[in-house]
Amino acid sequence: MLWLHSGSGFELWGCGGLAFNKMISVIIPTYNEAERIAQTIMATHSANGIFPIEIIVADGGSSDNTIGIATGQDATVIKSEQKGRAAQMNKGAAAARGDILYFLHADTIPPLHFTEHILKASDQGAVAGCFRLLFDHKHWFLKAHSWFTRFDINAVRFGDQSLFITKDVFEKCGGFREDLQIMEDQEIISRIKTYGKFKVMNAHVTTSARKYLEHGVYKVQSTFYRLWMLYYLGYPQEYLIKIHRKLSGEN
Repeated sequence: MLWLHSGSGFELWGCGGLAFNKMISVIIPTYNEAERIAQTIMATHSANGIFPIEIIVADGGSSDNTIGIATGQDATVIKSEQKGRAAQMNKGAAAARGDILYFLHADTIPPLHFTEHILKASDQGAVAGCFRLLFDHKHWFLKAHSWFTRFDINAVRFGDQSLFITKDVFEKCGGFREDLQIMEDQEIISRIKTYGKFKVMNAHVTTSARKYLEHGVYKVQSTFYRLWMLYYLGYPQEYLIKIHRKLSGEN
């Protein structure tokens, strides 16, 4: 590690010339994730490496012990008055101290040295980006679905892949649309790309296949494909939510 002089003084630099003066704020939206949140937070700390991060859990009113567990795992818990990932992630972003925001689902584990990947992408001019996707189950259909996440195509870009974005660009684009309960993570990508380069990084996040195993791999994936199509055809959120609940077997 080296101290290098910049126009505003000295900065601490480390792996690959990446500056330590940039903090990454990891924002995890939760709702009744007591079974998973400790694992996710611990794995995120372990995967970090040596760069400064903060972990913010933005909770949407959990009735289990999600908040207590997260607080005990060295995370800052922010309570969102409004339930829904978009509102919760915006709430977490408002409280974040980092120069870069990294949105991560509660059942997803970032790759080893994820902070280094993000900082390298940022230093190379990307204002936002994501990782490729892997599932924690080896079903062939899930592997096939994961293969397509290597491409920078908006149609295959979903929140399970996580998302990093500079705080400046996040604020300029207006954050997540809180009127969207479904497809909020895909909708924001088009707006982000008007502000600069989007990078799909080579490393993989690993997300839980629990919903697929519980409701059926083909049934859940067909639900997502149908919702994607209906969203782009302009169907209202209320209808999409109804279809999602019906096809996924959720109440």
